[in-house]
Amino acid sequence: MEQKRKWKVSDLWELLRNGFSAIITGNLLLRLNAGRYFIHIAYTFFLFAVLIFESLVAENALSKVEKNKARIKEMEIVYSDKTFAVASMSRRSEVEKRLEAMGSKVKEPEKQAIEID
Repeated sequence: MEQKRKWKVSDLWELLRNGFSAIITGNLLLRLNAGRYFIHIAYTFFLFAVLIFESLVAENALSKVEKNKARIKEMEIVYSDKTFAVASMSRRSEVEKRLEAMGSKVKEPEKQAIEID
């Protein structure tokens, strides 16, 4: 009959050291007898890499969308300011002030225009 051995802390340390050395040297799959599943493991790794790449591309696209939304808001503000400025320049009082400032003798007509038949 086999005698059961009790676990010691040194055994745990040895197990961790062997596992770490197997990972470093690349023998972990061979020690676990998982060589026949290598294709599946490689395929899973490839799928995870593709998933990570796609998430990075999507995140990049979403950040560009947010930047463009901010730029559109800024441009809308500038557009409304310019529209207001152009609308205020086309008022009669503003036109008269600008003409006087430029030294022009053009004034608003005092009488109505005469219609010629």
